[in-house]
Amino acid sequence: MYKLVYTILLFLFSSLLNANNQHYEQLAASTQTILLHERSDQAVSYTEYAAMADNITWLVTMSRRLEKFIPDPIEREEFLRTVYYEAIRAGLDPQLVLSVIQVESGFKKYAISHSGARGYMQVMPFWIEAIGHQDHNLFHLRVNLRYGCTILRHYLNKEQGDYFRALGRYNGSLGAVTYPQLVFDKWASTWRYTPSSPNS
Repeated sequence: MYKLVYTILLFLFSSLLNANNQHYEQLAASTQTILLHERSDQAVSYTEYAAMADNITWLVTMSRRLEKFIPDPIEREEFLRTVYYEAIRAGLDPQLVLSVIQVESGFKKYAISHSGARGYMQVMPFWIEAIGHQDHNLFHLRVNLRYGCTILRHYLNKEQGDYFRALGRYNGSLGAVTYPQLVFDKWASTWRYTPSSPNS
């Protein structure tokens, strides 16, 4: 028990120390993809989801796992459709994105960090001016996920597919072990999914 408390406190402390190290880096042309028209809080539609997904198995499986975090079934399904769409659009594993969200905000839409990062994926406001539009609201579901996925994709490209370093950059804690390991742990356990065995 004490070891768990110590680990949690160590993570929180290291996050506080490193979060202010986040800074804007020019995005590669392939990831400069924030659309200026997406300013609403609307979720991805079934049609948009279906264009990316082969079936609804992923949606059903992840909905069961997410229920304890987002009890409302309509909100939960809208959230998952949007996560899936934005992740695939950015060339990311949707389970990785869910893992990042769990670690970053605990699935709290209106989460704000001590350094001012906002929403599900804890996006810093400076990204609006750097790659978006002044009308973008980082608490809006699709806007937050679009920014977060775009930024994470940028860091993966920058680190040539090295998830450990990309996650460190995303969190502003490059070189530290705690944050990437927390995401990896969630990705491997809570959100692991393979189409052949969705319930495993």
